Amino acid sequence: MLNSLGLPGRPEDTRVVVAMSGGVDSSVVAGLMKREGYDVIGVTLQLYDHGEAVQKKGACCAGQDIHDARRVAESLNIPHYVLDYESRFREQVIERFADSYINGETPIPCVTCNQTVKFKDLLETAKDLGADVLVTGHYVRTQLEGNRNAMFRPVDLDRDQSYFLFATTQEQLDFIRFPLGGMTKPEVRKLAEEFGLAVADKHDSQDICFVPQGRYTDVIARLRPHAADPGEIVHVDGRVLGQHEGIIHFTIGQRRGIGVSTGEPLYVVHLDAENRRVIVGPKEALATHKLLLRNVNWIGPGHLEDIPAEGLNVFAKVRSTRPPTEAVVRKEGDEITVELIAGELGVAPGQACVFFDEDTQNARVLGGGWIQRAEKDQKSEDALQALIGKSWEAASLPGN
Repeated sequence: MLNSLGLPGRPEDTRVVVAMSGGVDSSVVAGLMKREGYDVIGVTLQLYDHGEAVQKKGACCAGQDIHDARRVAESLNIPHYVLDYESRFREQVIERFADSYINGETPIPCVTCNQTVKFKDLLETAKDLGADVLVTGHYVRTQLEGNRNAMFRPVDLDRDQSYFLFATTQEQLDFIRFPLGGMTKPEVRKLAEEFGLAVADKHDSQDICFVPQGRYTDVIARLRPHAADPGEIVHVDGRVLGQHEGIIHFTIGQRRGIGVSTGEPLYVVHLDAENRRVIVGPKEALATHKLLLRNVNWIGPGHLEDIPAEGLNVFAKVRSTRPPTEAVVRKEGDEITVELIAGELGVAPGQACVFFDEDTQNARVLGGGWIQRAEKDQKSEDALQALIGKSWEAASLPGN
């Protein structure tokens, strides 16, 4: 007979390590596991400097949040450990974040954190503690398909975190549990009140936890001083429109704060990192129809190599805030490409493209990859290549 975590044995004989960030979600998960009688251990990661984070509302994994996690563990009467992962977080997440921006990309550090620190390093630590499973407060669902776990979107689509978990490997997915996937956020807060947790009314954490006051450019400039080198702002038609103070201040699709005017709406359509140029143009120059991906992770049925020659019909999500849209995934030689049927605006290298089998609440996560290149319509591509002086392949950025 299986217990509520899908494992054989009684709850009291099943050791569960709960990743506790100090927020309401992971705290409720710890409370649920304790209430069901599991052998629960709480683990909190210190990821960056205490002094800086204590003063920052909405942060996680430092300062006040570590204190909150400790208080919750005490109230639940479970053992609690704080692990110093600051050096590996800096190396695996913060340094990569900075390098990605200076290469003209728009990174997603939350995915990198889940991919490396939380679901790799912490998972190994959980096993060292004798855990049978690692449990987190993420909003996704899993269920057994054959003898492997599959990932699905959660009941509460407003809290859907599947986009940020696309890089979870099958081995990790089989070891991790997500108890909140079938619950709504109001239900979670109600449970926090029932458990008497001090964090029941605590605000949710921000996406980029290590960026004070949301000024990511300050972090990058401190780590990579040359990233703020000035350069030209160039129209796609070749006109030099002005100067900028570093490409790190710009993202693909940006409309406001470009600093130049031509009497027509302008958008950032490309960041030429090598030549320190910000290339701008009309809205239609943002339309993206084809993506080249790198480091693709597949957790759907079968294998990535099984994609048919004509391609696989999926629903793709290119930003966490965008709904999945119709797409075709193809394997072209050693490359994985995605055709966006209706096109998308403002797609940037460094973001993720995540695949689903449908566009409903019950959609299964098939996997995804990092966007290496976003190909626009032929006219826009020709104009960009004429400016940059490189072919699409030569201009591709190296993998992470």
